Amino acid sequence: MLEVAAEGPVLGSYRDAVDLVGEALSADTNVVVIPVSRLDAEFFRLETRIAGEFLQKLLDYRLRVVIVGDISEHLAASDALRAFVYESNKGRQVRFTSSFETLEQDWLADAH
Repeated sequence: MLEVAAEGPVLGSYRDAVDLVGEALSADTNVVVIPVSRLDAEFFRLETRIAGEFLQKLLDYRLRVVIVGDISEHLAASDALRAFVYESNKGRQVRFTSSFETLEQDWLADAH
């Protein structure tokens, strides 16, 4: 599992996704864990298409993506984002979770 550090530059561009793909492949892992604190706030505004382009690049390389942290403010502001998170969490490729503990119990057991 590639765990992106909580501190560092904001992520959200296509180039950032390409860099994460490289890091994951170098680490020989198929799971990338990204703290909410590292994501550009525009990521959560689906009309910007940042989330779609960013996630699609990771998924193109068959990486599973986990976004960890509190996104309740973003969810309260967008029905579309709520639906996107709900549908993502039903699948096996992208997961939004509030904590690492929830992640470990709920999803990573299936990642291996």
